[in-house]
Amino acid sequence: MIQRILSISLSTAIASVCIAQQPSLQPNAGAVTLAQQSPHPGSPTPFTTTMRVAADQNKLYFAFTCVDPEPDKISIHTMQRDGDMDGDDSVAIVLDTFGDQRSGYYFRVNAAGARADGLVATPEDIPLDWDGVWDARVVRNSTGWMVEISIPVNTLRFDPARQSWGFNAERYIPRERQRLRWVTPTLDARLADFRRAGALEVPSFRRGAGVTINLNTLAKRTTDFTSGNHAIAGRTGVDVGYDLTPQLGGVITVNTDFAETEVDTRQINLTQFPLFFPEKRAFFLEGSNQFQFGLNLGSDFVPFYSRTVGLVEGNIVPLNAGLKILGRAGKWGVAALDVESGGVHGLSRRNLLASRVTYDATEHLRVGALFTKGDPEFPTDNRFGGLDATWTTSTLFGDKNFAVGAWSAASHSKGIPGRANGWGAAVDYPNDLWDINASAKVFGDALDPALGFLPRPGTRQYNFGAAYQPRPKDSWIQQFFFEFEPRMVKDLDGRILTWRVFTAPFNVESTSGVHLEANYAPEFERLVEPFAITDRVTIPVGAYRFDRFRVEGQSSPARPVRVGTTVWFGEFFAGHLTQMENFITWTQPSGRLQLELEAENDFGRLPFGNFVQRLLQTKVVYAFSTKLILRSFTQYDSRFADRRRCPALRPIGGSIRGETSLDLPAMRPYRQMFKPTSSNKNHVGAPLPRVDANEILIVRPL
Repeated sequence: MIQRILSISLSTAIASVCIAQQPSLQPNAGAVTLAQQSPHPGSPTPFTTTMRVAADQNKLYFAFTCVDPEPDKISIHTMQRDGDMDGDDSVAIVLDTFGDQRSGYYFRVNAAGARADGLVATPEDIPLDWDGVWDARVVRNSTGWMVEISIPVNTLRFDPARQSWGFNAERYIPRERQRLRWVTPTLDARLADFRRAGALEVPSFRRGAGVTINLNTLAKRTTDFTSGNHAIAGRTGVDVGYDLTPQLGGVITVNTDFAETEVDTRQINLTQFPLFFPEKRAFFLEGSNQFQFGLNLGSDFVPFYSRTVGLVEGNIVPLNAGLKILGRAGKWGVAALDVESGGVHGLSRRNLLASRVTYDATEHLRVGALFTKGDPEFPTDNRFGGLDATWTTSTLFGDKNFAVGAWSAASHSKGIPGRANGWGAAVDYPNDLWDINASAKVFGDALDPALGFLPRPGTRQYNFGAAYQPRPKDSWIQQFFFEFEPRMVKDLDGRILTWRVFTAPFNVESTSGVHLEANYAPEFERLVEPFAITDRVTIPVGAYRFDRFRVEGQSSPARPVRVGTTVWFGEFFAGHLTQMENFITWTQPSGRLQLELEAENDFGRLPFGNFVQRLLQTKVVYAFSTKLILRSFTQYDSRFADRRRCPALRPIGGSIRGETSLDLPAMRPYRQMFKPTSSNKNHVGAPLPRVDANEILIVRPL
């Protein structure tokens, strides 16, 4: 074996790794150390964390050694894929494989070996809907815990011409509310902010043919308990993926499988407008970040809302066939989806199209366009188009985050008179001490994104938010959050329909993670048509001014038993409304068994009638391993039961989730990234395939 010397360059030191005579990665070879990011950036920490990175032609490998002076206090609450790890000891990495400093991949592993992953679209919020193919193993011992992460390069889309990717790594210790970071350990820097990330110098990878085939078969048996009739039906589908280039790939689907889709979490809606539910279907989740439009639009306006495809009024509409293209070509980003839905529930077959193109004009400026065609519910020729631009920086006033964006849109639907366009602008200053944002949005009364989500057309909406978030020294309080968030909605004639001022005069998080909050929110609502808040209570047309109050408390998420309560009370339209939300969660210390109970009880007393609405949700999760999970999810909704005059718990959802993987042996020897010693008694899963350290990657801060 030829001797190789590779360097890991840091801002504070340079270490050399000498690989001679054997392709092995020694326990401390080439290790880099993470520094404290919060609550005290740069301060010494007893939770020493070292990281090493290696690769072969097909995979990336990351190894973390996490020292813990009190390993019996390591916190674990889940072994589920994409489970709630807010209270778990964990490590995470992010990869910007295109070098655009805006989008990328997120991977997290807790001390039980549970995995979470997502696609990064903004640094502030990382949805965990996407599930990539990768693996992780954990070993716990008397000094802490260690984790190995293996990511096949076929899981990632990347630019093969780039010699380095954006990269950062993090460790979280929940009982101390402490985060350690590799690059930019400052309070204003978020893990997924690739503008502040370091660089991971990568070798040339071998991607293979770029072809994937997924076969699925669904069998279903239905019973009519009234007539006693039974029916059995089956459906077989196939997904074929092909990488046109290393950056651009396509998927053809026939008889798309939605059998693994989780049951929606029910919500009580006491507003006049529809609720927003997240996408959970795997086919639509891959590349979903590439369809993101505008800056800070939230759920006020989503031009392409994938749940409109294959779902109409909550009913599944089968997809006969579809084509999806995702990826990048240089500074261009491309995403397109074209599907044909089946004819069921009285609907005819429909062709639905959504496409998105972006261009990185400069390091800070991205411009884009989005187009949709088709209507999943009505036989109309609906077309929608929009343009947007977003400018972002992390160096305002030297080291502060700032973004500004604008968008415009228009639609065309036959038979819908009125103004069919809209526009908006927003600014955002998301930093640790001050978090400020403002936006203005105008939606025409005939603006109709048939494949999108627009709950309030025909309005002008103005939002402002300011939060002052100091961190006191030598206190049981880690951070205050003093919030002021006014919002106003007008119709196109300038008449006020809604205004609300949310305030948080008291909002704290303790050093142990306890959250306490008290709020005051005066509101105004103008009803231009009667509002049926329940089947039996309707609020008449009129102008209503009322005051709402909230108190909230939650225990530390790092403890085995977590409890929380939120109570809204005060006036509501012309009467009073009390809303109580409570939860309790218990997790076995190993994370294998978790029991959760959530309840919401709403008591309304109005001149137009009284109402009580209840929502009860229970979850029971047992993990045989991180790849085999038994899960039961039961929901009781009093509105659902009342309509059927039946007090039964409905709907009931249950699932058994398992994963299997097969790694074909390579034609050369491998060794583990670290070797368990005799004190490594707690192994979570078998060791990962051994790593050929001849391809150690060079990591350096930018």
